[in-house]
Amino acid sequence: MLDSVSSLALRSALDGLALRQRVTANNIANVNTPGFHAQRVDFEDALARSVSMGNGSVQATTDTSLEPTRLNGSNVNLDTETLSNIDTVLRFQFAARAVEGPFTSIRTALRTS
Repeated sequence: MLDSVSSLALRSALDGLALRQRVTANNIANVNTPGFHAQRVDFEDALARSVSMGNGSVQATTDTSLEPTRLNGSNVNLDTETLSNIDTVLRFQFAARAVEGPFTSIRTALRTS
């Protein structure tokens, strides 16, 4: 159960989302840093391919954003980062609940037996 494709995929998703949260926080912290280029985390496409091949385990990658820069050379867009943060939090909560589900069932079964 703990090494199924689903559990590996959920673990990969949680790891990727946690990295995205850290990267987003770093982007926001550097919103006014001249010359700073925002980073983006990508893992969803690789995860989908991995699951379709029967694996489910992937590493998230970080790339530099290609968004246009402001006059100070920074390309951090606070609106984009805020929306990314909200989306990431919701996805993380959903994935965490999916991970929790089987353990709740096992716990309930152990209590009733």
